[in-house]
Amino acid sequence: MKLSTRLKKRLKVALITIGTLLLISYLFIVLPVWGFPFNHKRHGNPPLTPAWALECWLWEDDDNTAQRVDELLQGYALHDIPVRTILMDSPWSLRYNDFEVDTIRYPKPEKWFNKLQDKGYRVVLWMTPMVNSLSDDTRISQSESWHKSATDKGYLIDKDYQVSWWKGEGGFIDYTNQEARKWWHGMQETVFDYGIDGWKLDGAATLLWEEIGPIPFFYKRSHKGILTTRGYMDLYYRSEYDNGLKQNPEFVTLSRSMDRGYHPEGFAPIDASPVNWVGDQKHYWVSEDIAVNSDGSNKDIALKGIQGFESAIENVLKSAQKGYSIVGSDIAGFSGETIPARLYIRWTQFSTFCGLFLNGGHGERALWKRSEQELNIIREYSWLHTELIPYMYSYVVQANRGGEVLQRPVSGDYHYMFGDNILVAPIYKDDLNSEVRLPKGKWRYWFDDSELLDGKQTFNKEFPLDEFPVYIKEGAIIPLNIERGYTGIGNKESKGYLTLLIYPLNESAFTAYDSEDGKSTTIRVEESHEFVKIELEGKMIAHILSVNFQTKPKKVEFEGVSLSDSIDYEFDSVRNKLIIKTKEYSSGAYIITK
Repeated sequence: MKLSTRLKKRLKVALITIGTLLLISYLFIVLPVWGFPFNHKRHGNPPLTPAWALECWLWEDDDNTAQRVDELLQGYALHDIPVRTILMDSPWSLRYNDFEVDTIRYPKPEKWFNKLQDKGYRVVLWMTPMVNSLSDDTRISQSESWHKSATDKGYLIDKDYQVSWWKGEGGFIDYTNQEARKWWHGMQETVFDYGIDGWKLDGAATLLWEEIGPIPFFYKRSHKGILTTRGYMDLYYRSEYDNGLKQNPEFVTLSRSMDRGYHPEGFAPIDASPVNWVGDQKHYWVSEDIAVNSDGSNKDIALKGIQGFESAIENVLKSAQKGYSIVGSDIAGFSGETIPARLYIRWTQFSTFCGLFLNGGHGERALWKRSEQELNIIREYSWLHTELIPYMYSYVVQANRGGEVLQRPVSGDYHYMFGDNILVAPIYKDDLNSEVRLPKGKWRYWFDDSELLDGKQTFNKEFPLDEFPVYIKEGAIIPLNIERGYTGIGNKESKGYLTLLIYPLNESAFTAYDSEDGKSTTIRVEESHEFVKIELEGKMIAHILSVNFQTKPKKVEFEGVSLSDSIDYEFDSVRNKLIIKTKEYSSGAYIITK
């Protein structure tokens, strides 16, 4: 059937109209905001995240005072819960981003910051790229003269352009202007002198756009000409990270990676984003439960919208899939009313097997004021995360060199590999029963590794609150730093040794890196019907071998010399573990005869 000339013309006009709309959409929305199809040019390899940033973080956002921080840190120390980094969120300054510590909230800041550093804590401060004329919740709320001074000097994007954001009203510092950067970073020098270790770079840079009539316009005028929203975001994250590294070679920035549907290519450039979090979630299991039944308590949620635990898991895995190396979320959620106990426990367990363990936000974070069950379980998993740092750091190095990142989604509801050797199947509902889908291979359950499970199977299992669906791949080599006995893997006498969990199967290898000098130790395992050979190459390290062995070995040799049972090694017949502890050696070669 032939189309009439009139119908052909109409069709042609329609196609031209659709094509024009698609082109306008691409030029004015997709390209400036998302960066497609050029987003691969934005991202390089992830930075070499320092090992301290892999340890446990703590923060609160209800009081924001030195007194509250001290109370939390003292309580965590008293109850033997590990904390390395204290995050100070807003408001800590006199007005947002003037970088002057509010001495009413934080009296004698130089002395107080130095005290934290002397005790071994790391300190990270919140900031955004906003120069406010009006600040909510800070001691100085009205600051029109401060904003006008920056505007008159040409330090802000598009002169007097301002937006309303979740912390007030203000303009954007112009990172394309060298003098503006000098002024901006000059104000930061005081807190750098206090010895801070990082910035939490909140996501305000994404707000640099405006509507012209009904049309969103994602461009603004900068010192060096027209700048896109995406371009400004990249300048923000890169400039603050680069400036921090000039002050401290182990400086980090905590940046947003993925957040709901916003910026599917990622907020921060991967190569300028050593630590990432996804936010903001509320103290709920799933988003859908409160999208309808919201109680209106959305305090301080940036970029609007409501999320729960399931959203956090989803965004962490999307971030990892995009290529971000170290990712996590606010444990138990950032905002809302009271934190349900089971939610706090399950979110902690999930975060144990994330690169970032970020315990904080609104809600009671003094675990000794919560239930004894929460205190005991969260303490155990906090130490387990801390023990896993040598394992995690190996993937930090690997990703920095262009290899795989720590977390990799696999088949199953939010299932992912945590490194090459550990499968995590998160419980994201308030239900003890959960489905697990094992990939191909052989697997053992983390909390009872006596049974060898076949891969490529799906099953349901009940997980009590002190356990979590985590499985170890047969053939795994997992390096750990152990200082306590809460997890049952080692005890206080393990401190100073690198503990190596070894599950022999054919041939396997793992390279562990010393985070201080960068030197590596490669552990090679060769398994046959007659023996298991374990060899350590590279940097010599004091180590404890915890080898999965079904029966007591006939003989154990080290460097060609037979070792004595119960003196040089011991066999735990209950756990089927051969334990060998070695402090000094030359070749590091073990032969274990079955």
